[in-house]
Amino acid sequence: MTNPISLLIGWVLDLLIGDPARQPHPIVWFGKMIAFGEHRLNKGSYRKLKGALMAVLLIFLVFAITWFLHDSLSFSLFYFFTFSLLFDAIIIFYCLAGTTLIREVRAVFLALDRSLEEGRKQVARIVGRDTSELSAQEVRTAALETLAENLSDGVIAPLFWLVLLGTPGMLAYKMVNTLDSMIGYKTERYKDFGCWAAHIDDIANYIPARLTAFLMIIVSGKPKLFGFVWRNGRCHASPNSGYPEAALAGILDCRFGGPHTYFGQFFDKPYIGDNDRLLTTSDMRTAVLVNRGAEVMMVVMVVTVLLII
Repeated sequence: MTNPISLLIGWVLDLLIGDPARQPHPIVWFGKMIAFGEHRLNKGSYRKLKGALMAVLLIFLVFAITWFLHDSLSFSLFYFFTFSLLFDAIIIFYCLAGTTLIREVRAVFLALDRSLEEGRKQVARIVGRDTSELSAQEVRTAALETLAENLSDGVIAPLFWLVLLGTPGMLAYKMVNTLDSMIGYKTERYKDFGCWAAHIDDIANYIPARLTAFLMIIVSGKPKLFGFVWRNGRCHASPNSGYPEAALAGILDCRFGGPHTYFGQFFDKPYIGDNDRLLTTSDMRTAVLVNRGAEVMMVVMVVTVLLII
């Protein structure tokens, strides 16, 4: 079980620093492992089976190695309150991405103020769709959609799995999420090989995505949006991403979704919300406040549960 002090240290580090750009990061290592396996296994026959085996093996390895290291540092009371506590704090710091996400979204709006081309380039850093033909409105929409979706993936879900399975489960979740972001697409290249990676991610995010939407609505003080989220959260190709996106669309009274191009393929996605109004920098600031509020509320909930346990 994770010490609440470790959580607070890791969370405060993320608030102050964000993802360290010039330091080794587990997610970078995960990406290299996935790319190595994909290049060698995603060919020939049995691609779905090979993709499933790779995904399960990588998730298990991350969990097992983290558990072993954590257990090795906890063999005495002294080590538990020193090395084990710091080990957990570092893992939590690396698994949380709230500050970096907010910085990236703010950077999109600032870049767009300078020129449309700069806005397109900046938003391409945080979305998987083709951004070369996006309008200014579409750039803003893409950034805010990502802000809502990644509040779940980058903050709420890691903390959820921290409660259930400690830091090994938290880091294993990040492998699940990285697998989905790299190979969990319905394109010609990944539709078979990444099929299981996408399904595992759907399962891992089922509760966190809905919890994220709940927290966003509570923070916004607009309980009437629960019905809106229930109706519109299902208007998404993903069984999970639509819920936090619908929550933010309802809070901002705007429209998300619609057709996009991923890896050269066109996907006609349904819209979330009805008010196709112009998004502004003020909307971004409101969205950031909602994100931060939901994050703080989740941290308080997790610390409370850990203290009780």
